Amino acid sequence: MRDPIPASVKRLWDHWNIRSAILASLSLQVFLILCASWRKRTAHKFVIFLIWSGYLLADTVANFAIGHISTSQGTTDAKYPDNSDLLAFWAPFLLVHLGGPDTITAFALEDNELWLRHLLTFATQGFATVYVFILTLKENKVWIPTVLLFLAGVIKYFERTYSLYRASMDQFRDSMLDDPDPGSNYAKLMEEYDSKIEAKIPTEIIIIEEPDKQMQATARDTPIEKLKDDLEVVQKAYYYFNIFKGLIVDLIFSFKDRNESRKFFHSIDAEDALKVIEVELNFIYEVLFTKAVVVHSIYGYVFRLLSFVLVLVALALFRFNVQKHKFHPLDVKFTYMLLFGSIGLDTIAFIRAIFSDWTVADLQKSGKQSDSCWKSCMAVFSAWKVPLFNVKRAIFKHFGFRSWSESVKGYNLIRYCVNRPKSKIGMGMDQVLYFVGLKDFVNGIFQVSNKRFTGELWKVIFDELQKKSDFADDPEDAKTICSARGNLALQDNDWDKNLKEELMPYVVNVTYDESLLLWHIATELLYYTDGNADQGSDDKSCCKILLDCMCNSYDDADQKYDEKELSKLLSDYMMYLLIMQPAMMAAVAGIGKIRFRDTCAEAERFFKRRELGSNKERGACENILDVNTEVKPVDVKGDRSKSVLFDASRLAKLLKREEKRWELLSKVWVELLSYAAGHCRANAHAQQVSKGGELITSVWLLMAHFGLADQFQIKKGHARAKLIVGK
Repeated sequence: MRDPIPASVKRLWDHWNIRSAILASLSLQVFLILCASWRKRTAHKFVIFLIWSGYLLADTVANFAIGHISTSQGTTDAKYPDNSDLLAFWAPFLLVHLGGPDTITAFALEDNELWLRHLLTFATQGFATVYVFILTLKENKVWIPTVLLFLAGVIKYFERTYSLYRASMDQFRDSMLDDPDPGSNYAKLMEEYDSKIEAKIPTEIIIIEEPDKQMQATARDTPIEKLKDDLEVVQKAYYYFNIFKGLIVDLIFSFKDRNESRKFFHSIDAEDALKVIEVELNFIYEVLFTKAVVVHSIYGYVFRLLSFVLVLVALALFRFNVQKHKFHPLDVKFTYMLLFGSIGLDTIAFIRAIFSDWTVADLQKSGKQSDSCWKSCMAVFSAWKVPLFNVKRAIFKHFGFRSWSESVKGYNLIRYCVNRPKSKIGMGMDQVLYFVGLKDFVNGIFQVSNKRFTGELWKVIFDELQKKSDFADDPEDAKTICSARGNLALQDNDWDKNLKEELMPYVVNVTYDESLLLWHIATELLYYTDGNADQGSDDKSCCKILLDCMCNSYDDADQKYDEKELSKLLSDYMMYLLIMQPAMMAAVAGIGKIRFRDTCAEAERFFKRRELGSNKERGACENILDVNTEVKPVDVKGDRSKSVLFDASRLAKLLKREEKRWELLSKVWVELLSYAAGHCRANAHAQQVSKGGELITSVWLLMAHFGLADQFQIKKGHARAKLIVGK
């Protein structure tokens, strides 16, 4: 039987399999160090998929190459008998590559929990590299550069493994725990108290409250001040990051931390608050998903410098002390490419580290050092570092570099129902996608809108939360505010009293997921039937949608958000979170997906018998509102179906009676958003910062800074007892 693979192809593969794998490994390192950080700036699936693929392939290709180098050591080239020495010299490069770039150590939080697996891989791959080296040790012409590169590879891989260990949840929590505090010496105090009483000496025990409790009354009266520049923004963000990173692992915070944070965020405007939170979230991203914590330390700087010097010395030795005529000329050039590639990657990493937010934050810490020599060195460093940092920030802003995706996605139930495929072919494709598990992925591309996040939208949210913070002086009050799901928005304004009573059941007598669907559909019904604004169809071609997805473009880039548009935007965004981000909403979603499907089924059945016109969304909303809903749907249909379509129609008709309905709706939606933000799991927020970020995560952190969180549970702070002895 004829061999299906020609001999020439086999020879080509045998000669190039190691070289092509090493070249691919180096290319993946370049790709990751330049592009991995983009995943915090975009939520587009295509970009995330590329980075995910590069992250997985980088380890796979390096392991493949090391394995093939070890198996090829038994073969020799008659023309170049010492070429196996060069292959052994390449093996440590792969160990360096397995250490990965500074920009990515983990793709997901779960990767950090696998640090022990990486440690085992480190041991096995290190053993394989040593094994390859030992096989050629007898007459190895490049053994000294090989040893130097092996040490550099060990440093790189250790950095990665230690970064994963530091970012694992258990270690992350332990690293933030203070020294045990036994409090006042109760036994000694009571012994002294008893002795004084027995001696008939007037004695009493008084409690000295923590002085920071007095700060809560003055937080709301703090005058507004602008932060001076980006340097101050980064330093403030770093300060609060070191306090509030405990949110990720559900630590509690002292009364002092709460009051200090509230006072600061009451003293700045919405724009500066957003800047601080963006930088804070960037610190969280780098702690959990990069080598930042390891690199930006004294030991990190020392080991990074050492590994760079080792590669430079290896290059010098290979260039001047190794006779290269016994090696294949192409392999010699290939070796130079690997050496210069490693130096180039280290240089890029060094430049990124110098201009990172971490080194700017270190200026503030260094200012507190008592050593005068150290202060002088840092003063020199600051003299050129700060201007260059401000220039870098200005360039990034000019070219549109963002801290996160700055997009607000949306998912609309009415649009989804009216655009569902009606033909047998379309419905068949829908069933196939559902069967193979790709339906949500495809819906995420073709059914999700993408609006630009604006400062105007943020200011509305900031102002609402700031007002709520004014009434959260006590942690119990804060918990009450955090548990509100629209009821405070209905209570705390001068809406019609009778209307309040009729609207209240739609937020307090229903579960959160049901409330979201009710208010979402009601907002949509009012949006398309209220007023004379020209609301065009949102239909797009498949090509346009795919282009928007890949090019990071936005719908209605110049959209101005009045209360009506704001309500529509937040309504679609909350539905997007409920349907397309189940991991984030798991704690509050309930049976939201079942309700959504039942509601869609009822809507599609209803639309089949109606003429919707050219603007399908408007026609659908008008037809729904035309249905008589005097009798409650549950009294007619029972409660087996979880559909809320016509309950939402009843809600929309109630809202039509309120003249300021869009102001009311905007406040309800901000409250529904803040409820979800405060009740989503912290690790879901932490995971999202590596996928372009979400508005809800920024709201979550802002709420914590305003004291609107459950983690502030220490009421007495550092109160201490004192024994007072009378004369």
